[in-house]
Amino acid sequence: MSIPEHIPVEITQSITIDQAWHYHIVPITVSESTLEFITAKEYAEGIQDELKMLFGKEIVLRLVEKDKINTLISSYYRKGKQHTSGLTIGKHDDFLMNLIQEAYRIECSDIHIEAFEERCRVRMRIDGKLIERFVIPKETYPSLINKIKIKANLDIAEKRLPQDGRIFYSDEWSNFDIRVSVLPALHGEKIVLRLLSRDTTQIDIEKLGFTKDQLKTYNNSIAKPHGIILISGPTGSGKTTTLYATLKILNKEESNVLTIEDPIEYTLEGINQVQLKEEIGLTFASALRTFLRQDPDIIMLGEIRDAETAQMAIRAALTGHLVLSTIHTNSAIGTISRLQDMGIPVYLLASTLNLSVAQRLVRKLCPDCKLEKPLKDIDIPVIDKSFTLPKSYFEAVGCNNCYFTGYKGRRAIYEMVEINDDIRDCMRKHEVETIRTKYSFKTLANTAFEMFVNGETTIDEIYPLLADIQGSY
Repeated sequence: MSIPEHIPVEITQSITIDQAWHYHIVPITVSESTLEFITAKEYAEGIQDELKMLFGKEIVLRLVEKDKINTLISSYYRKGKQHTSGLTIGKHDDFLMNLIQEAYRIECSDIHIEAFEERCRVRMRIDGKLIERFVIPKETYPSLINKIKIKANLDIAEKRLPQDGRIFYSDEWSNFDIRVSVLPALHGEKIVLRLLSRDTTQIDIEKLGFTKDQLKTYNNSIAKPHGIILISGPTGSGKTTTLYATLKILNKEESNVLTIEDPIEYTLEGINQVQLKEEIGLTFASALRTFLRQDPDIIMLGEIRDAETAQMAIRAALTGHLVLSTIHTNSAIGTISRLQDMGIPVYLLASTLNLSVAQRLVRKLCPDCKLEKPLKDIDIPVIDKSFTLPKSYFEAVGCNNCYFTGYKGRRAIYEMVEINDDIRDCMRKHEVETIRTKYSFKTLANTAFEMFVNGETTIDEIYPLLADIQGSY
């Protein structure tokens, strides 16, 4: 039988993940009186009556090959590493909690709940990409929003202004924080839930994506007793994870480590972590002033957002402290220009900056199904003529292990500029452009292309990254 190329979310959500995997079924049509499923002959025997009793509707089974049904189940019903509860549309408390539970177990970073003129939907961000997971009845959307607001201690009567809150989730398998952001939109409030794992056991600086030379440079820089180390990149590029991996190394009994964060994404025993609260005056800059009276050895700033915070960070480094922070720029060299634009005198910047790092996250090809193909000129657009093209390349295919996306996990790639005496001289002379041309260092573009050459990712995955990086210079 012919199978639809795409089964709408309105249909797939009519059964739970557990039901799909237990009975090996995927729905293709839903009506008030009938449910039509596809399954394989090997799974069809004896399930029709059980499904009729379970759903209270007439059941129609359409048979396909076993491999085909397994492919469809993996594509539409991601299975977490642990037990995943069934989800029930309409019972909002259960739906919300089970939605969060499912998102956590399939390693989703954000849940988007949003309303439009005719429909409301739930999307999940997995490996940096959003996928639609549920459609919510328009008439029940407001009560779901209120449930979230109540759990996050927000004002359910306020629908005109943005609100931010926090939910603590705990069950027998896990406990973690959820950052809640509410935004008034045209057809109803949009909510984004950011899942913040407390577990730092999986964070290992040697497994993030540093090359051997980069890791050596980075470790040498964080071993210095004072100065600033800055990590740049867009939102969602893994900067905070790199900082926490660094703090795990620096967290020693003889060191006083203080952090000011927004939000606190991981909790680290032995480190004094402070949550930013701008509404009461607890900003990055004000926290830094207090930190300097707390006898610190190491200070971590969640982000340098403005000139005042940048100046306080410089002051902390000048007075003998090691300062770690993030900043939004496109490249490691761009960080120097950005700080100068913020009004930091170049002589102070040259004296305090130890290392500038830029990073991105790149999806990795699934090792179980990637397909090697010979390279042809038409297969790959090359931006930089200095790149050496491989004889073959790998493309994404899709299998059970990667939920038929072709990708499995992400790797951080890094660009580093270690500030030596020659670069300090260029900074003092306002010759930032000279640093790019005179001193060779491995750029993000180089590392991204190396991943393609080594068969770790696809050209489709890195091409936008290469174009963005090239443009930033």
